[in-house]
Amino acid sequence: MPLYTQLPDEVQKVDIIIAGGGATGCVVAARLADADPSLSILVIEAGPDGAGNPAVEYPAFFFSNIMPGSTTTAFHKSNPSKSLAAREVVVPSGCVLGGGSATNMMMYSRAQRSDWDSWNTPGWSADEMLPFLKKLETYHGPGSLEKHGSDGPIHVSSGTFTGKRCQDDFISAMNKLGWPEIEDLNSLDACNGVQRAVRYISPDGKRQDTASRYLRPRLEDGKHPNLSVVVESHVVRVLFEGKKASGVVYRPKADGATDRTVHAAKMVIVSCGALGTPAVLERSGVGDANVLRRSNIPEVVADVPGVGHEYDDHHLCLYSYRSSLTEDETIDAMVTGRRDPAELIQKNHAHLGWNVQDVTCKLRPTDDDVASLGSEFQEAWNKEFKDDPNKPLMMMALLNCFPGEPVSIPPGQYFGVSTFTTYPFSRGHVHITGPEVTDPLDFDTGFLADTKGLDLLKIRWAYKKQREVARRMSVFRGEMQAQHPTFPKGSKAAVAEYPEGLTGDVQDIDYSAEDDAVIDKWIGDNVGSAWHSSGTCKMAPREQNGVVDKDLGVYGVEGLKLADLSIVPKSVAANTYNTALAIGEKAADTFIKELGLSLGN
Repeated sequence: MPLYTQLPDEVQKVDIIIAGGGATGCVVAARLADADPSLSILVIEAGPDGAGNPAVEYPAFFFSNIMPGSTTTAFHKSNPSKSLAAREVVVPSGCVLGGGSATNMMMYSRAQRSDWDSWNTPGWSADEMLPFLKKLETYHGPGSLEKHGSDGPIHVSSGTFTGKRCQDDFISAMNKLGWPEIEDLNSLDACNGVQRAVRYISPDGKRQDTASRYLRPRLEDGKHPNLSVVVESHVVRVLFEGKKASGVVYRPKADGATDRTVHAAKMVIVSCGALGTPAVLERSGVGDANVLRRSNIPEVVADVPGVGHEYDDHHLCLYSYRSSLTEDETIDAMVTGRRDPAELIQKNHAHLGWNVQDVTCKLRPTDDDVASLGSEFQEAWNKEFKDDPNKPLMMMALLNCFPGEPVSIPPGQYFGVSTFTTYPFSRGHVHITGPEVTDPLDFDTGFLADTKGLDLLKIRWAYKKQREVARRMSVFRGEMQAQHPTFPKGSKAAVAEYPEGLTGDVQDIDYSAEDDAVIDKWIGDNVGSAWHSSGTCKMAPREQNGVVDKDLGVYGVEGLKLADLSIVPKSVAANTYNTALAIGEKAADTFIKELGLSLGN
């Protein structure tokens, strides 16, 4: 069946409904259709189809997806946060077929072995998940194929361009600070080093999103006549007959459209992401009974207090630097309009298949670093990290451009560094405030809200370390004040411009207590989302605020499954696309077996 913007009236009932056509939902739909092409499957996606959209198809245009006016991204505004001086945080999430996989920065990054094992759930350990991690990919990168896949739908490669000079320079600077180059940081077991990045880009330069790699081929091959998709349609709630999920109500975005109901004979799968899935459940009467009552939900179908609790996201900061790079070594000219994107497309320029992230790092502090952060941090380090060398404290990446919206920035060539701490102690929440999809969310990111201030200390450490890396690069020409703290006059930490760079034996900056206070305030004013929202309907025992069991069934009801990053019970030290893909493959395998289908069909 084709892809619709308006579902034909005669489609009243299908076997399976997948509410949400994001990164994970597309995987599940494709694998279920493969297992039994006669199975009628309907995917309902709130966003548009991204086919033909340059911001989706060309990796180099990824920034377009998070710019004002984007048609592919939903921007969720949090409540004013006490820990961020009453600042509201805007958290983007993909709102297009393929979800975040169609809008993200395409960094190939896997969770650590200890991450999967920490979930402590049968069937979800690292060894049990490795077959799914391999199944999803065709890997063109470094390292052993014992840990990577060779015939999956998602290609992983270096793309069509690498800024080699800046990449080499950054790795050399990391080496000077004691961090080695590691061939494959994504082997599940490597940590505390730097790698030449590979990405979710094919060797010929195409983004590897799940809509184009899993779902669309099945819609077009003539072999899956019962797979259908309706886009631009927002799922309102799940319907129940007693305790059994029996269908959904959705709202088309077309002017004048009214709510539609579609029934499901076998299963309803909600895959609306860590911010969307809790809202769908709560509007359906599944969640914390107190939240449901104050939101005027007419019936509590199942009291599941964990829904919407413990929102988790990596804490991201971006830093910019002046450079001696040429116009061909960054995408600054393209982003600022000095190069015509249409001309690049016409020429099939190599930059189009580049996400500008040429280096990735997973890093741990030294013993001296830990001690310098105080006794409470030392205690937390000893408990959570010290005896597990598989756990990094921070991830860091190099970007060959100004890492943000280049407003009031002089024309030039820049590089940036992004950092996010991997296991936040802070947690937030996301809940509905009323029964309508238009009612605002009660959304608290929880950023920097941990009572001991440990997340703030981690980011302060990350700021200092990334800055020392940048200062040791031969292309470094100074910090850009726009993305650095403003230190007091006379401070040794003050930012500066260096037309000839820094030469000789570069020494670490000596930060005073006053400087640290300035850094901490800047972090509170600037820390944001890494677009890695997770954990709001976690897979855990119900008494531990769990929402789903090991088979992704929602507690207290029947026939309702979840499959997206909302089910992640504990943080992962990775960009989360790979985790979403693996959840999709594992979920599909689970559902296929539960439905009594053959994996070989």
